[in-house]
Amino acid sequence: MRDKLVKLLENSYSPYSHFRVASIAVMKDGREFGGVNVENASYGASICAERSAILSAISAGYKRYDFETLYVMCDNDKIGMSCFVCRMVISEMFEPDKKIIAMNPNGDEEVHTVSELCPYPFGEEDLQ
Repeated sequence: MRDKLVKLLENSYSPYSHFRVASIAVMKDGREFGGVNVENASYGASICAERSAILSAISAGYKRYDFETLYVMCDNDKIGMSCFVCRMVISEMFEPDKKIIAMNPNGDEEVHTVSELCPYPFGEEDLQ
Protein backbone atom coordinates (compact mmCIF):
# COMPACT_ATOMS: atom_id res chain seq x y z
CA MET A 1 0.00 0.00 0.00
CA ARG A 2 2.91 2.31 0.76
CA ASP A 3 4.10 2.34 -2.87
CA LYS A 4 0.58 3.11 -4.11
CA LEU A 5 0.31 6.04 -1.73
CA VAL A 6 3.73 7.42 -2.69
CA LYS A 7 2.70 7.32 -6.34
CA LEU A 8 -0.68 8.89 -5.55
CA LEU A 9 1.03 11.81 -3.77
CA GLU A 10 2.10 13.01 -7.22
CA ASN A 11 -1.55 13.84 -8.00
CA SER A 12 -1.97 16.21 -5.07
CA TYR A 13 -2.86 19.77 -6.02
CA SER A 14 -1.29 21.75 -3.19
CA PRO A 15 0.24 24.94 -4.63
CA TYR A 16 -0.44 26.99 -1.47
CA SER A 17 0.61 24.76 1.43
CA HIS A 18 2.96 22.49 -0.54
CA PHE A 19 1.71 19.78 1.84
CA ARG A 20 0.80 16.77 -0.25
CA VAL A 21 -1.49 14.09 1.15
CA ALA A 22 -2.77 10.86 -0.38
CA SER A 23 -5.35 8.42 0.89
CA ILE A 24 -6.74 5.06 -0.16
CA ALA A 25 -10.07 3.74 1.07
CA VAL A 26 -10.28 -0.05 0.94
CA MET A 27 -13.76 -1.47 0.76
CA LYS A 28 -14.95 -4.71 2.36
CA ASP A 29 -15.00 -6.32 -1.11
CA GLY A 30 -11.34 -5.33 -1.66
CA ARG A 31 -11.90 -2.50 -4.13
CA GLU A 32 -9.71 0.55 -3.56
CA PHE A 33 -10.43 4.26 -4.06
CA GLY A 34 -7.64 6.80 -4.06
CA GLY A 35 -7.86 10.44 -3.12
CA VAL A 36 -5.54 13.41 -2.77
CA ASN A 37 -5.81 16.83 -1.22
CA VAL A 38 -6.98 19.48 -3.67
CA GLU A 39 -6.41 23.05 -2.53
CA ASN A 40 -8.06 26.23 -3.65
CA ALA A 41 -7.09 29.89 -3.20
CA SER A 42 -10.18 30.03 -1.00
CA TYR A 43 -9.00 27.50 1.59
CA GLY A 44 -12.57 26.65 2.57
CA ALA A 45 -13.11 25.20 -0.91
CA SER A 46 -10.22 22.75 -0.51
CA ILE A 47 -10.73 19.05 0.16
CA CYS A 48 -8.57 16.65 2.09
CA ALA A 49 -7.29 13.38 0.67
CA GLU A 50 -9.31 11.26 3.10
CA ARG A 51 -12.62 12.81 2.12
CA SER A 52 -11.63 12.68 -1.54
CA ALA A 53 -11.11 8.90 -1.32
CA ILE A 54 -14.26 8.30 0.74
CA LEU A 55 -16.44 10.42 -1.54
CA SER A 56 -15.07 8.63 -4.60
CA ALA A 57 -16.26 5.34 -3.11
CA ILE A 58 -19.67 6.80 -2.30
CA SER A 59 -19.90 8.21 -5.85
CA ALA A 60 -19.19 4.71 -7.19
CA GLY A 61 -22.21 3.35 -5.30
CA TYR A 62 -20.76 2.19 -1.97
CA LYS A 63 -22.67 2.91 1.21
CA ARG A 64 -22.07 3.61 4.86
CA TYR A 65 -20.21 0.72 6.55
CA ASP A 66 -18.97 -0.74 3.24
CA PHE A 67 -15.50 0.55 4.22
CA GLU A 68 -12.80 -1.72 5.64
CA THR A 69 -9.63 0.37 6.05
CA LEU A 70 -8.40 3.87 5.31
CA TYR A 71 -4.73 4.56 4.54
CA VAL A 72 -3.33 8.09 4.72
CA MET A 73 0.13 9.39 3.81
CA CYS A 74 1.70 12.84 4.05
CA ASP A 75 4.82 13.60 2.05
CA ASN A 76 7.14 14.36 4.95
CA ASP A 77 8.80 12.61 7.88
CA LYS A 78 5.87 13.17 10.21
CA ILE A 79 2.89 10.87 10.42
CA GLY A 80 -0.07 13.15 9.92
CA MET A 81 -3.44 12.45 11.47
CA SER A 82 -6.72 13.25 9.78
CA CYS A 83 -8.22 16.66 10.49
CA PHE A 84 -11.43 16.83 12.47
CA VAL A 85 -13.62 17.45 9.42
CA CYS A 86 -12.26 14.21 7.93
CA ARG A 87 -12.72 12.43 11.25
CA MET A 88 -16.38 13.45 11.17
CA VAL A 89 -16.81 11.88 7.72
CA ILE A 90 -14.80 8.81 8.75
CA SER A 91 -16.97 8.31 11.85
CA GLU A 92 -20.10 8.54 9.68
CA MET A 93 -18.96 6.04 7.03
CA PHE A 94 -16.75 3.54 8.90
CA GLU A 95 -17.72 1.21 11.71
CA PRO A 96 -16.02 2.10 15.02
CA ASP A 97 -13.65 -0.90 14.98
CA LYS A 98 -12.25 -0.27 11.48
CA LYS A 99 -8.60 0.72 11.11
CA ILE A 100 -7.15 4.04 9.99
CA ILE A 101 -3.49 3.59 9.05
CA ALA A 102 -1.42 6.78 8.87
CA MET A 103 2.07 6.52 7.43
CA ASN A 104 4.95 8.41 5.93
CA PRO A 105 7.06 7.50 2.89
CA ASN A 106 9.91 6.30 5.16
CA GLY A 107 8.06 3.25 6.43
CA ASP A 108 6.77 4.61 9.73
CA GLU A 109 3.10 4.13 10.53
CA GLU A 110 0.48 4.41 13.24
CA VAL A 111 -2.70 2.34 13.37
CA HIS A 112 -5.83 3.56 15.12
CA THR A 113 -9.42 2.44 15.17
CA VAL A 114 -12.15 4.88 14.22
CA SER A 115 -13.33 4.94 17.83
CA GLU A 116 -9.82 5.89 18.99
CA LEU A 117 -9.68 8.80 16.54
CA CYS A 118 -13.30 9.80 17.20
CA PRO A 119 -14.04 8.98 20.85
CA TYR A 120 -17.09 11.24 21.04
CA PRO A 121 -18.70 11.11 17.58
CA PHE A 122 -21.56 13.34 16.51
CA GLY A 123 -24.10 11.21 14.68
CA GLU A 124 -27.68 10.86 13.60
CA GLU A 125 -28.84 10.15 17.15
CA ASP A 126 -27.62 13.62 18.13
CA LEU A 127 -30.04 15.17 15.64
CA GLN A 128 -33.15 13.73 17.28
